[in-house]
Amino acid sequence: MSTTTKTRARPAALTLTPAAEARIAALMAKAPEGTIGVKLSTPRRGCSGLAYSVDYVSEEKPFDEKIETPAGAFYVDGASILYLIGSRMDWVEDDFAAGFVFENPNAKGSCGCGESFTV
Repeated sequence: MSTTTKTRARPAALTLTPAAEARIAALMAKAPEGTIGVKLSTPRRGCSGLAYSVDYVSEEKPFDEKIETPAGAFYVDGASILYLIGSRMDWVEDDFAAGFVFENPNAKGSCGCGESFTV
């Protein structure tokens, strides 16, 4: 009797809204030479512990999650992935501010100014 192993495509760690993808496209259009994509990480800072950081990247790291978007490659830092699973990333602009906004089901709390979060 032969056994067959089925593999299922793993869902992306987080989803990007069309507005977030459009913003990534705009960032990539003016990226420095040698940039291969945009990367999301969660460095330790702020009064709650972790913050969201979006930066250009020039090389792939072995444990980073790579998400292909119509705008180009979007990476999630391998050390941050557990804090971000199931999150939704959006780009919001109004008359007073513009920035990426995150809906993170793993966040247990955040600071009053919204700069950092706890898990």
